[in-house]
Amino acid sequence: MTIRILQIIPTLVRGGAEKQLALLATGLPRDRFDVHVCVLTHTGPLEEKLREAEIPLSFIDKRWKIDPFAYWRLRKEIKRLQPDIVQTWLFAANAYGRQAAISCDIKHILASERCVDPWKGKVQLSIDRVLAKRTERIITNSTGVQEFYAEQGLPIEKFVVIPNGIRPFTPTATMPREALLAQLKLPPETRLIGAIGRLWPQKRVKDLIWATDLLQCIRDDVHMLVIGDGPQRWRLERYARQANVVNKVHFLGERNDVPQLLPHLDLLWLASGYEGQSNAILEGMSAGLPIVASDIPGNRDLVVHEETGFLVDVGDRGTFAQRAQQLLEDRDLAHKLGAAGRQRVLDQFSVEQMVGRHAALYEQIVD
Repeated sequence: MTIRILQIIPTLVRGGAEKQLALLATGLPRDRFDVHVCVLTHTGPLEEKLREAEIPLSFIDKRWKIDPFAYWRLRKEIKRLQPDIVQTWLFAANAYGRQAAISCDIKHILASERCVDPWKGKVQLSIDRVLAKRTERIITNSTGVQEFYAEQGLPIEKFVVIPNGIRPFTPTATMPREALLAQLKLPPETRLIGAIGRLWPQKRVKDLIWATDLLQCIRDDVHMLVIGDGPQRWRLERYARQANVVNKVHFLGERNDVPQLLPHLDLLWLASGYEGQSNAILEGMSAGLPIVASDIPGNRDLVVHEETGFLVDVGDRGTFAQRAQQLLEDRDLAHKLGAAGRQRVLDQFSVEQMVGRHAALYEQIVD
C-alpha cells in the first residue's frame, strides 16, 4: 500500500524550506509514497523541478493575509485528494493547512518549522500553540529551532529533528574564473568572498558590507559577491554607496549558476541573526569552502569552529573581517577547513539521509 502525502507550502521560490521540500518530494520512493504538492500563494523557480519529476501540483492562489476563500479552496483540495498525511511548511501553510486538514478529519497531520522566528508575536504563537495540540509531529531541521519553540510553549515531545540534505557538489560546467572576473570587470588577482541568501533583515548583510570596508583598509584585492535578491536590495546598495565600498561589493541578484560560481570563491560569509539550518552554508561546505558564520544555534549544527570554519558573534563586523583575512592569508588553512567541511556534509547531510528519515517517520505514524 502506498502512502498518499499532501505537502502544503506557501511558495516555490528558491528558499531554504522550498528547496528541501522539492528534494523530499522528488526523492521519496514512488512505490511507497504518492506525493502531491499544494502551493498556497504563488509559484517560483522550483515548480519546474517538481514538474520534471512528475509531482502533481495544485495552486490555491491565496491573495490576502486573511483569505477565507483560499481556505475553502484548500479545504476542497484536501477533500479531493484524501491524503493519509498532510504535512505543512512555514507559518502561512502551517496555519491554513493544519486547520483545513483538521476540518477534513485527516488522521495524520505534520507541521514543519524551519527557522527560529523571533518576528512572531502573540497572535502567531497562539495559533502555533493551538494547532500543535492537533498536530502529530512537528518536524524541524535543527535543535536550535526545537529549543526556540519549546521556550514558546510548544510541546517538545512532538518535535522530530531531521537535518537538511544536500546533493554532493558536482558542477556540470564550471565557468572559467577568468570569465567570471571579466564579467565583473575585476583584475586576475582578485580574491572573492561570497554571501548567498535572500536580502532581508534576518541576513544582516549590512554587517558584511561593513566588514568588506574594514578589509579594504588592509588589502585592495578583496571583493564580496552578494548572490540573491529580496526586499532589502535597494537599501543595501545604497548602504554600500554610503560606505564607499560600491566598487568592492557586487550585487549579482538571483543566479541559476551558483554551483558554477562557488569554486571561484575563497570563502563564504553568513551573518544571519537567526536561522534554522542554512542551505547556503551547506552548499558552500559541499563545494569545499571554508565558512565564516554567525554563532547562532542553526549555524552551530553545521560549522564546527576551527575545524570546518569559524563562528563569530552576531554583529561582530571586525571579527568577520579578521577571520576572512586569516583565511585569505593562509591558503593551507583555508583548504584544510574547506575539505573538512565537505566531508562533514557528505557524512551527515546527504539528501538520501534526509529523505530516508522522513520516509521512516511517515511509515511509523501510519503503521
